[in-house]
Amino acid sequence: MSSKVVVSGVGMIPFTKAGTGAPYDQMGAEAGRMALADAGISYDDIEQAYAGYVYGDSTSGQKALYQIGMTGIPVINVNNNCSTGSTALFLARQAIASGAVDCVLVLGFEQMNPGALGSIFQDRPSPFDAFDAVTDKLVGMPQIPLALRYFGGAGLAHMEKYGTPLEAFAKIRAKASRHAANNPLALFKQVVTAEDVMNSTMIWPGVMTKLMACPPTCGAAAAVLVSESFAKARGLNTSVYIAAQAMTTDRPGTFDSGDMMQLVGYDMSKQAAAKVYQESGLGPDDLDVVELHDCFAQNELITYEALGLCPEGGADKFINDGDNTYGGKVVTNPSGGLLSKGHPLGATGLAQCFELTHQLRGTAGARQVAGAQVGLQHNLGLGGACVVTMYRAA
Repeated sequence: MSSKVVVSGVGMIPFTKAGTGAPYDQMGAEAGRMALADAGISYDDIEQAYAGYVYGDSTSGQKALYQIGMTGIPVINVNNNCSTGSTALFLARQAIASGAVDCVLVLGFEQMNPGALGSIFQDRPSPFDAFDAVTDKLVGMPQIPLALRYFGGAGLAHMEKYGTPLEAFAKIRAKASRHAANNPLALFKQVVTAEDVMNSTMIWPGVMTKLMACPPTCGAAAAVLVSESFAKARGLNTSVYIAAQAMTTDRPGTFDSGDMMQLVGYDMSKQAAAKVYQESGLGPDDLDVVELHDCFAQNELITYEALGLCPEGGADKFINDGDNTYGGKVVTNPSGGLLSKGHPLGATGLAQCFELTHQLRGTAGARQVAGAQVGLQHNLGLGGACVVTMYRAA
């Protein structure tokens, strides 16, 4: 792959509480139009489109995109659980980097229902059967919704292995709220303290409070990726490009290690990050800003270590030293993350792309990371897949 891939346009609509937003096709079309306008091109210029969503019938991508235009282009529908948006981005980048096309629209949207995530199809084997079996063995707690069991169990494993206090996760949630207060697109903008988080409803005694979990939301985001030659020929914005990207899936250790952190993708994240660092020639110390998958405060903490932002077992110190926020080593989730925006599964990866693109353009307003030149995106889906993307300012 030789073609340099530029992020020429991004778009995102405000996320809303589950069950209160517009239908998925309207949300998706709006975000797509915003990305096209930001890029300064029309839908007629798009050669392929990738549409990511989890909860929807097949060809929902066409339903959304047909509201923007009907030009006969290939539309590829993508479903990879919580990493869906970044998986669509991964496929689009490959298409451009390989030289197959020059201009691609990537769209992610989700129309979600209130409440915990669950399986839709009950008449066939679940892709989570093996995950559930390991979780039953390691942590039990069958009365707790599956996602809380997985990530709460991972947080508990870190606590037991390294002596990490519950307050560390509370401090992450408090940090997210401070960042979100400066983000007009965040759903939850109220600033909370670590004490507030600790005093919220305990959904797993000693392991997780309600404010440590992100809620399901509805929303959409989009990006226009182009080759550098296309961008220069059209006079498009070339200020942000994808320097490296990797996607990983599970290995036997996910189930064989007896470690809940491995079950929720610690090794996938670590391996994807290592590939990106090698491909880009950059490392954790070069990062200015990171948008990572904080579906739970517990996952943000263990991801610090998986991405090499701090040593293994060093997350508590990393947090206490303020190295995860403004004035520290690297600003993590300046958008407020999933904890403050919520998590419309198909849109999440593109929302991260939206944030990092604006950070590297220097157009993030009150939440701008001063002098940001290098950004890293981490998007994780159980079942599983992890996508890590390195962005650079040109």
